[in-house]
Amino acid sequence: MSTPSADSYYGQPVLKEPTWHSPEVPGYLFLGGLAGASSLLAAFAHASGDDELARASKAGAAVAIGLSGAALVKDLGRPARFLNMLRVFKVTSPMSVGSWLIASYGPAAAAAAASAVTGRLPRAGAAATAAAAALGAGVATYTAALICDTAVPAWHDGHREMPYVFAGSAATAAGGLGMLAVGPVAAAPAVRFAVLGAATELTARSMLLRRLGEGAGPYQAGRAGRLMEAGEVLTAAGLSGAMLAARSRTAAALSGMALLAASACTRFGIFEAGRGSARDPAATIGPQRERRRLSEAAAR
Repeated sequence: MSTPSADSYYGQPVLKEPTWHSPEVPGYLFLGGLAGASSLLAAFAHASGDDELARASKAGAAVAIGLSGAALVKDLGRPARFLNMLRVFKVTSPMSVGSWLIASYGPAAAAAAASAVTGRLPRAGAAATAAAAALGAGVATYTAALICDTAVPAWHDGHREMPYVFAGSAATAAGGLGMLAVGPVAAAPAVRFAVLGAATELTARSMLLRRLGEGAGPYQAGRAGRLMEAGEVLTAAGLSGAMLAARSRTAAALSGMALLAASACTRFGIFEAGRGSARDPAATIGPQRERRRLSEAAAR
């Protein structure tokens, strides 16, 4: 019998790789974040009287949550499987909470968008806008808790910073969509929203990688590393173009597209990092041995 190396379990994965499919699940992560954050941006725009941005963000949120739900159902295989998750509500289960969030948020986002586009039932539309914004914050970030509540090393070990990465990425995407959809003057709040989101995301991502140390390898190597790097480059390009958004419709649109693509790259990169870490036995055993070493040292 061979002897196991210091960082492997006879070279075999310790964990079973997640059976979630791509692009369905990372698309679901990205589109859900875009929808939730767009509802927040829409509520701010609605309150400030920026009707053009509010209308575009509400419509974008409704379309994004619809596509997100479709991606989730496609991964599940049958719509009934999603409905089955609504049979109970378990506050300790991110999947249960998330299912109810989506089921409650979707109709509110659709009603807000319908009222904004048609101009009918403005009071009901305002109430739906407020409800969608309240639920949107959870929709944009609960998927971080969902993936971190697993044994997948790259996801589980990043549980402290991941909600902030997801929140920032969602705001970046929502701001980018606003910049793409409306004129330069109306897009000013979207630019500020995108800048705040990008700053939050990049700061949280940097803190995550620094804290994980050697355990951050799955985020920096292979396909995941390329996607995460592309996200950073596109974010920088989008923010640079945002400086000119107030003067150029073209610059605003190009910046918006770059920020949307940056957010998508981040979500897909995080998804791929998790899959890669599950395949790598060292990603599981290494942190376990380090935690044991620290525990033994503290007990002395």
